[in-house]
Amino acid sequence: MSNKLKTNLKMKNVIITSFILALILSSCADKSQAPAPAAPLLPVLAVSSANTITDTEYPASIQGTVDVEIRPQVSGNLDRVLVDEGAYVTKGQSLFKINERPFREQLNNALASLHAAEAALINSQLEVDKLTPLVQNKVVSDYQLKTAKASQKIAAANIEQAKAMVESARINLSYTNVTAPVSGYIGRLPKKQGSLVSAADIEPLTKLSDVHEVFVYFSLGETDFINFKAHYTGNTIGDKIKKLPPVTLILADNNAYEKSGKIDMVDGQFDKNTGAITLRATFPNANGTLRSGNTGKIRLGLQHDDAILIPQSATVEMQDKIFVFTVNNENKVNKMPIIVIGKSGVNYLISEGVKSGDQIVLSGIDKLQEGQLIQPEKATSKVAQIINKK
Repeated sequence: MSNKLKTNLKMKNVIITSFILALILSSCADKSQAPAPAAPLLPVLAVSSANTITDTEYPASIQGTVDVEIRPQVSGNLDRVLVDEGAYVTKGQSLFKINERPFREQLNNALASLHAAEAALINSQLEVDKLTPLVQNKVVSDYQLKTAKASQKIAAANIEQAKAMVESARINLSYTNVTAPVSGYIGRLPKKQGSLVSAADIEPLTKLSDVHEVFVYFSLGETDFINFKAHYTGNTIGDKIKKLPPVTLILADNNAYEKSGKIDMVDGQFDKNTGAITLRATFPNANGTLRSGNTGKIRLGLQHDDAILIPQSATVEMQDKIFVFTVNNENKVNKMPIIVIGKSGVNYLISEGVKSGDQIVLSGIDKLQEGQLIQPEKATSKVAQIINKK
């Protein structure tokens, strides 16, 4: 190849290389001069204070107004079981029948003893009647008459004792018919017909629950109880109880019970083991929906004046802490931790973190970063309601 041809090839390579470098530099220059992405347009709400009611839920246990164990008061064979498990019974209705023959014989024996005592009294009276004129005529000594009168008193006492034995035998006989002390629902029946039962048995014949009303027991910690008392006026706990609003029972399926209840009892002291005090609310239960042994939650509402409310949808939870994004005067966001002390509907009640007048971002907070610039859009009340529903 000639020198001239080599020189031409080198010149072409230089030109091509220069062109490629120019393209690369031009591309880099275009990228460095590309416009920054626009700040996101996000709805912003001014925090304000308002009067509100917060709902706090406490685990609760349900009992009938009367939960009684049905136990035999005499020993014997269970002749008949007159009810079925789960049945509704009325006060005085027969539930069980214990073999009564031994107790009827005891009654007959007691009656016989009473009749013998009555005859002895008659005999002693005859003796007194015989000796009285003889003593008056000084035929016999006064000592014999006094002895006869003493025997008469012993015979009268024996009658009283015999009457008591008869009454005791009648009571024991009546105990063979086990009846319902109150109206209510029958529990399990561990004893079957033919079983030997005794008053000393560990297990009762059954349990009977009167649930036309139910007692719902729940506990408050010391701090909650102090706050609870502070919200209501009255010199005593009894005065405060009278002014308490109705409470709601949340059942195990998270649905609210159809009837409201009334707190009517506060325990006299705190449990030293749990540090909590027990309260009782009474609920009507005419339909028998609630049964003894049910569980649920008591929803207790507390009034708060000038409370700071934050929509739950405007918060983000990280590492057991809750944050909101506030907006400063330069439209930059700041991640601010807040202290939640309760809930009111779809809002959090705040004690620390933000104050009335602060601006917070309502939505789109999942992609925000500390110090990011945004375009705030003032949220109308209608917009806020839509966001809260989400």
